[in-house]
Amino acid sequence: MDAQGRGRADDIDPVDQWVLNPQTGEYELRQTPPASPVPGPRTAPAPAPGRDVPPQRGRRGAPAPEEPPPGRRRRHPGKRKSKTGKVLLWTGSTMAVVVLAAGTGGYFYLKHLEGNVSTTDVGDAGSSSFRKDEAFDILVIGTDKRTGEGNEGYGDKGSVGHADTNILLHVSKDRSNATALSIPRDLIVDIPDCPTTGEDGTETVVPGQLGVRFNRSLGESGRDPSCTMRTVTELTGVKPDHFVMADFNAVKTLTSAVDGVDVCVAHAVDDKESKLQLPAGKSTVEGEQALAFVRTRHSFGNQGDLDRIGVQQQFLGSLMRKMSSSDTLTSPTKLLKLAEAATEALTVDSAIGSVGTLKDVALELKKVPPKNISFTTVPVNDNPAETIKATVVVRQSEAPQLFDLIKNDVSLTEVKQQEKKEKAAIAARLKGVKADASEVRVRVLNGGAEAGSAQQELNWLQTQAGVTKSENGGNAEKELSRTQVEYDPGQADEARRLADLLGLSGSAMKPGESVVNAQGLPTMTLTLGQDFKGAGVKLGSSAADAKSVRKSTADEVKCAS
Repeated sequence: MDAQGRGRADDIDPVDQWVLNPQTGEYELRQTPPASPVPGPRTAPAPAPGRDVPPQRGRRGAPAPEEPPPGRRRRHPGKRKSKTGKVLLWTGSTMAVVVLAAGTGGYFYLKHLEGNVSTTDVGDAGSSSFRKDEAFDILVIGTDKRTGEGNEGYGDKGSVGHADTNILLHVSKDRSNATALSIPRDLIVDIPDCPTTGEDGTETVVPGQLGVRFNRSLGESGRDPSCTMRTVTELTGVKPDHFVMADFNAVKTLTSAVDGVDVCVAHAVDDKESKLQLPAGKSTVEGEQALAFVRTRHSFGNQGDLDRIGVQQQFLGSLMRKMSSSDTLTSPTKLLKLAEAATEALTVDSAIGSVGTLKDVALELKKVPPKNISFTTVPVNDNPAETIKATVVVRQSEAPQLFDLIKNDVSLTEVKQQEKKEKAAIAARLKGVKADASEVRVRVLNGGAEAGSAQQELNWLQTQAGVTKSENGGNAEKELSRTQVEYDPGQADEARRLADLLGLSGSAMKPGESVVNAQGLPTMTLTLGQDFKGAGVKLGSSAADAKSVRKSTADEVKCAS
């Protein structure tokens, strides 16, 4: 612990801060500081006003238990499960980057953990605070910077740390699902200009670069994680709210803290470069061997970075299962080892730099079922400009759709609750008789699309789709993220025809009120949102679109091949 945070707790083992809560019968970590920092005999805290604290139960006729000596507490029984002493650990890819929180912890120990975490000011590249009631996106960065002993064989010697492994983690607003999008380090991207703030508070703008590898968005020319965040926004249209970052040493310390991670390989591995040796089938790896597993390029698939990303995603799923196992969550010693290893490995943005906020992030992540956590990768092609293939470019026929799914908070998994709502909406609004296009009366508003979009869509409706009874209504009063049509129930058949023409989902159809046009006839209102892609281009990112995305989920056990 640092000197400021420890008080007189030097001789207190954090494991021994587990104490019995007589109200619940559960063992918990003490959250408040001792009443006085001055050494002396311990006194029991006063009970809350109006509440009696019952004595601990014992066997009838048995002598009262001896009071443990000062500075020590009985360790809680191994079979008793704490409801509040949980730690959630999420680890990403090569560096096993972690978002960690201690669910409830000793006051001094939490202050100590907070001192372990490094922070970076990312300015307007991210969000200024963490919001529990919103969807959020965290950029997980694994760097090739070398720290710790035994890492000489990995990464670029003397590197300041490039963005070697990158995952954009999107967590849905309702916490029913999450998407982990891997971004290849060798993907050709445009890096935008990047304002950075030095340790002395001075601000510098690092010039951007066009057509370079993604991994150069960090480390080179003084670029910090905010530059990588801005590059992700430029690439995907999704603005990361926060980032977490760690280097090679994190994989070794974290896997050792949980006594290893289970992996599976389809064939025996003997990689002289990474020094990875594994028999065919299942194995448990930790420390140096775990790092070799996520770093090896030559043992799987085509021996390239994309195959390594797939192996890393499987490793991440296995580590998440280990984190959520009862063996981990009911062990105070193991939890504290994790807390130390993870917080020492982390660098995060200032907005989530306190242990309390990291706890909030982790508790929100904990709500997502592993079966609904999808791992996928940016769709890419080999760079056509290269004779010897070394880099990749975005596959424009697939990637924009995937980015839209994330931006619009659409799950890549079959989330039952979402499925039921979507099916009910489709059954009630899309099925039934459709009016002829020539009978559809609609006015078109611009509610967030590019300037001129309402007129362009109107021209297409009138000249290409046969919707001749349509008009331009100008700009909407408020912007919408997604296009929608509002209609009177009496115009449901017209709404179904319009939805069919535009590719609208049932959730985009809003039964309500129609407006009256110049002829005194009821007219629907079509409001073009920020998802509008152009005149005549069908809309609607839905769960059906997500079925075509290549992915795996955190509950799947696979063997790398």
